[in-house]
Amino acid sequence: MAPIRVDRTKAPSSDWTVSQNWSRYTAAEHTVWDRLFDRQTRLLPNRATPEFIAGLNILQMSKPGIPDFEELSDRLMKATGWQVVAVEGLVPDEIFYDHLANRRFVAGNFIRKPDQLDYLQEPDVFHDVFGHVPLLAHPVFADYMQAFGIGGQRATAMGVVDRLARLYWYTVEFGLVRSDAGLRIYGAGIVSSYGETLFALKDASPNRLGFDLKRLMRTRYRIDDYQQNYFVIDSFDDLLRQTLETDFGPLYAEIEGQPDIEIASLLPTDTIYTRGTQSYVRGNTPADDQIATRVHE
Repeated sequence: MAPIRVDRTKAPSSDWTVSQNWSRYTAAEHTVWDRLFDRQTRLLPNRATPEFIAGLNILQMSKPGIPDFEELSDRLMKATGWQVVAVEGLVPDEIFYDHLANRRFVAGNFIRKPDQLDYLQEPDVFHDVFGHVPLLAHPVFADYMQAFGIGGQRATAMGVVDRLARLYWYTVEFGLVRSDAGLRIYGAGIVSSYGETLFALKDASPNRLGFDLKRLMRTRYRIDDYQQNYFVIDSFDDLLRQTLETDFGPLYAEIEGQPDIEIASLLPTDTIYTRGTQSYVRGNTPADDQIATRVHE
């Protein structure tokens, strides 16, 4: 689901893309990227899924400074046929889904200020590119994102985007994946956040639950703080299979009118990896490096 960004300008083009204008970035802005990149890449080994780490290497993202979208897209196109396009302002649902359906990932072309390293209200180029793009170099996840875009076009036409937004939130932004070595993170909202990387895997507060498509699409979420539910997929292959094999039309009809499942609630049918204590209270522990990645709800 498309992140909500500050609406700074009118639509610059029919598809809302703009030039990244890479040459305009200042040395200070490149330094902010480098500081964030160094901090996260030191933290993520043995915490992030190996496919994410592999994507960083495939795309040569260790090069200092904010990536040039043209160079990044050249590498990404060779890997999976995706490209990165720059946007600013509010990206409407139908535009966002059209880009995904055509294997284009929209990324903000601005970066946070040095005093915003640990908190930013809207997704910047670090969240969008570092958080999202490495997994687009993985063929199966790349196919999932395109399938999501096609599904989003259908959901928009049916007026049920709010349900699909929850799938995006609990997979693309805040998903966990099971591995032989334990749970690993893959959601962009986690891998781009120092604080939530640690919280999602080790804190006692949140529930960590097995992926259940229908349950997930009824579950509320937090938009500007650490999550209290994380859903765990078995693999990217299984996530893609369920997405492609599910007829979402009847699923939307089935859950229409059913009550939302409140944050942190547990159901008798849940597969529980860890039962959360719900001990985290906003303000007791700073939500450092948390990006308020918002979606329409």
